[in-house]
Amino acid sequence: MTSKTRSLAVLVIFLAGWAAAGPLGCKPVASSAPLARPIPEVQVITVATQTVPDEPEFIGKTESSRPVEIRSQVTGIIKERFFPEGRDVKKGDPLYLIDQVPFYAALVSAKARVAQAEARLVQAKQDLVRVKPLLAEQGVSQKDVDDAIAERLAAQAALEAAKGDLIKAQFDFDNTLITAPIDGLIERTKVYEGRLVSAQTDLLTVIHQLDPMYVTVSVPESVLLKERREIEAKKIQHPGLLELRGIITFQDGTTYQHEGVLDLLDVEMQSETGARPVRLTFPNPHRLLIPGQFVTVRLKGTLKTDAILVPQRAVQQGRKGPVVYVSGGADGQVEIRDVNASRWLGNQWLIEEGLRAGEQVVVEGFERIIPGQPVKPVPYAVAEATPAIQLTDTKKEGTK
Repeated sequence: MTSKTRSLAVLVIFLAGWAAAGPLGCKPVASSAPLARPIPEVQVITVATQTVPDEPEFIGKTESSRPVEIRSQVTGIIKERFFPEGRDVKKGDPLYLIDQVPFYAALVSAKARVAQAEARLVQAKQDLVRVKPLLAEQGVSQKDVDDAIAERLAAQAALEAAKGDLIKAQFDFDNTLITAPIDGLIERTKVYEGRLVSAQTDLLTVIHQLDPMYVTVSVPESVLLKERREIEAKKIQHPGLLELRGIITFQDGTTYQHEGVLDLLDVEMQSETGARPVRLTFPNPHRLLIPGQFVTVRLKGTLKTDAILVPQRAVQQGRKGPVVYVSGGADGQVEIRDVNASRWLGNQWLIEEGLRAGEQVVVEGFERIIPGQPVKPVPYAVAEATPAIQLTDTKKEGTK
């Protein structure tokens, strides 16, 4: 370092020390302290358990409670169709007429064979009566008597066979006129005049009984297993399978006025869907339900004990699913908690996992929460939702 450079360094150090001491040796003025940031307020609710309806929803399909296929009992030509398609029919109404000529001829022939068999039986009986006394007088041999007895038995058998043919011929003739076996709504015809139909093979049409109506839903195996575990753990109060009721919601959001009754849990699990069919029966006096509709069915009758409900706005969507902000840590910070929010009950979420009674959940003030900074929890100011036990309408499940 040169002498000139060394002099400049000493001068800089001197000036720095003089500036720190202040002008004319005065003490430096103390700087003002930074203002403390106020702790932000967030509105919270305290988690409490309650008993609520456990009413899962499923998509169901309507079907006739009694679809009756109309088939011909005889093979023949369709001569006439009597019913208007897609209309109501009453039990006994004529539907189709099959050409009766060959069946009438067969009926007449069968009656004639019965008459012949009856005449043969009368003759056989008379012959037997004549030959029996002659045997004692040795006027006939034992063989003659045996032949007379055999003839009478054969004539009796021939008569029974002829009567059977007559019954069949009468049955065929009567079934040339096909009538409605039940009251109901009839589909369009699948055959028309002049068509040759085969006995018990060709489907002519179908009649649907619409009151009552069936609604079939498929309940996933996971739901059935979960319900069974909760029953064993006494987390739900179950009245029994056949005591459950059903509420229908149509595609436009309206609710069907009649409740249904669960009357069948299918024995076998459907391997292709992993679900078990459940059937409910609904009254349908005004025919608002028709076969083939897709409806939402809510099963009611089960109560869930120790359930936790939080307002919908308290549940946020995280990267992995629903989360809530829980206040009350040791340092006053807010914890982000993953939860299992299964479905909506009114305007509240049903929380299956992730929360315990007594914890405080943030409902308002999310924008004031700073990671790592404490918050001041205050009670939620807005009136809370009506308890789900009093609800009459339930929205679709949030997650299944």
